[in-house]
Amino acid sequence: MKAPRQIQLIGAELAIVWEDSREDYLDGEFLRENSPSAENIGEVDVLGQKWGGDGPRSFPGVKLQTFEYVGNYAIRPVFSDGHKTGIFSWKYLRELAEKRPAS
Repeated sequence: MKAPRQIQLIGAELAIVWEDSREDYLDGEFLRENSPSAENIGEVDVLGQKWGGDGPRSFPGVKLQTFEYVGNYAIRPVFSDGHKTGIFSWKYLRELAEKRPAS
């Protein structure tokens, strides 16, 4: 998947403009709840055993503070609760945007 045409933090939301001109706005709580980090979803060892992961939780009041690019394929958000280990690929961000309930 190609990188978004534009991605920036606007207020409390991550604003994304995709190559097809679709615009998405994702807030910090939603992104934190869906962080693909091992802390959230756990990790699988070479034998297929899953370790860790708190599972789905809500993070009321958590805000997105900033983000950094990871190569040309993802971003790593930094949240107000100190979480910063989730790497969100462009593909995963698009999937999240498409599954997000309309507000």
